[in-house]
Amino acid sequence: MHDERRRIEERVERVHSQRIKPAIYAASVPLEVAAWQAPGEPVPFTEAAAAPYAPFTMDTPWGPPWGTTWFRMSGRVPDDWAGKRVEAVIDLGFVGDWPGNQAEALVHLTDGTPLKAVNPLNQYVPIADPAVGGEEIHYLVEAASNPDILAGGFARPTPLGDVLTAGDKPLYTFRRADVAVLDEDVWHLDLDLQVLRELMAELGEHDPRRHEILHALDRAMDVLDLDDVSGSAAAVRAVLGPVLARPAHASAHTVSGVGHAHIDSAWLWPIRETKRKTARTFSNVTSLADEYEEFVFACSQAQQYEWVRDNYPRVWARIQESVKKGQWAPVGGMWVEADGNLPGGEAMARQLVHGKRFFIEHFGVETKGVWLPDSFGYTGAYPQLAKLAGNEWFLTQKISWNQTNKFPHHTFWWEGIDGTRIFTHFPPVDTYNACFSGEEMARAVRNYQEKGSATRSLAPFGWGDGGGGPTREIMERARRLKDLEGSAKVVVEHPDAFFEAAREEYPDAPVWVGELYLELHRATYTTQARTKQGNRRSEHLLREAELWATTAALHAPDWSYPYEKLDRLWKTVLLHQFHDILPGSSIAWVHREAEAEYARVAAELEELTAEAVAALGDGGPRVFNTSPYARAEVIRTPEGGTAYVEVPAGASAPLTGGSAPAAVTADGHVLDNGLVRIEVAEDGTLSSVRDLRADREVLADPGNLLRLHTDLPNYWDAWDIDKHYRNRYTDLLEADSVTVVENDPLLGAIRVERTFGKGSRITQTITLRADSPRVDFQTEIDWHETEKILKAAFPVDIRAAHSSAEIQFGHIQRPTHTNTTWEAARFEVSGHRWVHIGEPGYGVAVVNDSTYGHDVTRTVRDDGGTTTTVRLSLVRAPRVPDPEADQGRHRFTYSLLPGASIEDAVAEGYALNLPLRVADSAGAPEPVVSVDGDGVTVEAVKLADDASGDVVVRLYESRGGRAQGVLRTGFALAGAQVTDLLERPLEDAERDADGGVRVALRPFQILTLRLQRAGVS
Repeated sequence: MHDERRRIEERVERVHSQRIKPAIYAASVPLEVAAWQAPGEPVPFTEAAAAPYAPFTMDTPWGPPWGTTWFRMSGRVPDDWAGKRVEAVIDLGFVGDWPGNQAEALVHLTDGTPLKAVNPLNQYVPIADPAVGGEEIHYLVEAASNPDILAGGFARPTPLGDVLTAGDKPLYTFRRADVAVLDEDVWHLDLDLQVLRELMAELGEHDPRRHEILHALDRAMDVLDLDDVSGSAAAVRAVLGPVLARPAHASAHTVSGVGHAHIDSAWLWPIRETKRKTARTFSNVTSLADEYEEFVFACSQAQQYEWVRDNYPRVWARIQESVKKGQWAPVGGMWVEADGNLPGGEAMARQLVHGKRFFIEHFGVETKGVWLPDSFGYTGAYPQLAKLAGNEWFLTQKISWNQTNKFPHHTFWWEGIDGTRIFTHFPPVDTYNACFSGEEMARAVRNYQEKGSATRSLAPFGWGDGGGGPTREIMERARRLKDLEGSAKVVVEHPDAFFEAAREEYPDAPVWVGELYLELHRATYTTQARTKQGNRRSEHLLREAELWATTAALHAPDWSYPYEKLDRLWKTVLLHQFHDILPGSSIAWVHREAEAEYARVAAELEELTAEAVAALGDGGPRVFNTSPYARAEVIRTPEGGTAYVEVPAGASAPLTGGSAPAAVTADGHVLDNGLVRIEVAEDGTLSSVRDLRADREVLADPGNLLRLHTDLPNYWDAWDIDKHYRNRYTDLLEADSVTVVENDPLLGAIRVERTFGKGSRITQTITLRADSPRVDFQTEIDWHETEKILKAAFPVDIRAAHSSAEIQFGHIQRPTHTNTTWEAARFEVSGHRWVHIGEPGYGVAVVNDSTYGHDVTRTVRDDGGTTTTVRLSLVRAPRVPDPEADQGRHRFTYSLLPGASIEDAVAEGYALNLPLRVADSAGAPEPVVSVDGDGVTVEAVKLADDASGDVVVRLYESRGGRAQGVLRTGFALAGAQVTDLLERPLEDAERDADGGVRVALRPFQILTLRLQRAGVS
């Protein structure tokens, strides 16, 4: 037989694209359109309905960046269309085919009922099937003219990312607003051809099935009447019927399709626009559920549900009905799909608590899994937190983006730092926006790592990132792929059903231990430093507010615990931990608003804490310690002086101004407190850090070396830092001044000032306090660089086999060598409050109050010694998507802690991030709780969320070993229970003879205790 593949394929392509697709709508008539441009921010429907509208014609430019134009559309169904399937078709002037990053609209009836959204891949609005001739059509269409931020391909800076800089030039030209007849035979023929052509393209050249499809398509084209596509479409489909009916092989892979619409809670649009995106997408989804009874849609992010509930009650009611019918699956159990590395431990717990509670309260559904497809790596604390929140499975997709190493599993048990395991899957289809194309189905089968042991994978389908969701075309593809020879089999089902079946067939799945490190997007640990600092500060202010509010509730008769205010503030912080806000990868508008929100949160929490402390009574100044560790340190007094104070953990003490064991001297460029001696060179670096206790020099080379690197990644400016950044740099070795600015017996300080680059300026105050080996670097930067990253290096004379970095509820060890590609790929990593390096008998920690990114390297010197260098990433300057990212002023502190154990690092991490608070108060109550036992660390103290008056305490083992201790309370204890994260009892806690609560923890174990107070019912 002659090879005629090319002729047939080209024939089919032309007829399909030029004759069949244009015939999908058999007839159309234009709608009458009028327009009103809303001034400023979006307005409610009632205001838009009452606005004055002016006539509007097609092919007219409309829509300034971030504007809202309301269109009033009216028309009627022609009499001769009676009995046909009639739809409205609206083209706002779409650019490209990405639904979420351009113009989109929500169509309402005139009474305000949202019908459905329109976007490039979903332009229709159903009118009637069958239609009634003469039926009138009246719509109000809320159209958003959101700019295409990525028109430059993630490489071109644009001012469009903020309404303040975007200008007012119209972005779009309206193309179509018609009433049209959908020719269902032609529409289905189009879908038949799509599925068969895509399947054929993926089959092997010598696969008989490929040739069977090819010749069926050729025969079908012979049957098609090019002059009457509509009249011949059914006959063409009949020719294709046999090849579409051939069943899949018995061993065919099964893809569990789960409807999805990834909606970033902010990214290339502000939060206010996400609120509208949820209404558009969820309207589409509930409409689709009415059309396809097998449809199942998985939707996470309780925050987005709350937005719809509060702003679109009719859409909310439709969601509730879909949940009842089993077509809508709340998943994920988190307030938002948060970043997987940067939120603190307690914040990550609250993400799960607030999310799970919302779904239980509003739908009676307890979610079973963590749905987190798009985050930039995942902490090793996740398995334990997920299980403690009542979850059974974990889903992600992003690890498929690895730059260097292919992750070896798709279905596996993920083991966290404490030993907890959770059943985990990441889809081999390698997207959370699947559309069931032939290429996707082939890719899922080709990629699947579990061949021979398991047979199924999951595919989230539907347009996403900016929303959109599944379409009827995707559902039709799923129906055709349900059982089709040559393809994986598609079954649309609830994700819980997939995970149950996957675990049943593969109970002995392999185990992955520790973090799921993404070998990409490593700069998200650093970009938009002020956003990250706002998050860190908010987390610690929330801890303070809860502790002292609980203390006041126990001891101040007139104090009422501020449940609602704390709940609201927590939710604000949790929202901003979304995986494109906290990582710094959003447009300027998002980060401008985030900084303002963090300032508002800080002000409210400072006020709340001050009120709680004041409620304990009037009196002289006292010092309040929120840390879980006792403190003996030098502080500033309200008058500007210094004082040495000793304060128990979680308690207060008088501001007495006691004397420290030894004084600090500041002589020239030397600071000395009897524990360590610091020498500052003329260039502002540390020429020596001498640990006087251990009689050893800490540094191998100059310390606190500030190095400015060129930082232009290959792609994804705000997200990525590529390894070649290390190759070009400038060391900042010219100081404008090095000056002693404090010479107090309790405190010595030297200030170093530098100017460099494009007018940037750094002022660092190097401070040493009495009775502490910790050296603080209080840093102020006025930053005006572009495409640069600034790092601070501490080359330490230690041969460290690994570094230890704090993560949520523990720490993770990473090798300092690069023996394998996996280790070499970790050239930039994340940590929280501290990084520790050590050799037997000696260690050093670098502590920070707002920095997450760092790297640790190791070299061997000519003298045979080893230098291990810790470098903190301080600030970056990417230009996409925010061309002014990180520009301006920054203020933060990091510290060097010589002679530190892991326990010292933990304690100083808390101390730096929870500074002692001085306030006038007569109250000197016992701590709410105290713990006897090394390694048992109190993370949170609060009243139970159910307003019962019970006290909830969250503890964890912080050193990485087993720990035992006794928790004692500052109130009469009636009972104690171990609970899950949602404060639901699991078992009674063990008590000792004195009434305390016995605590025995495995390494990094998290324990939540619910404590009943005597006399409180």
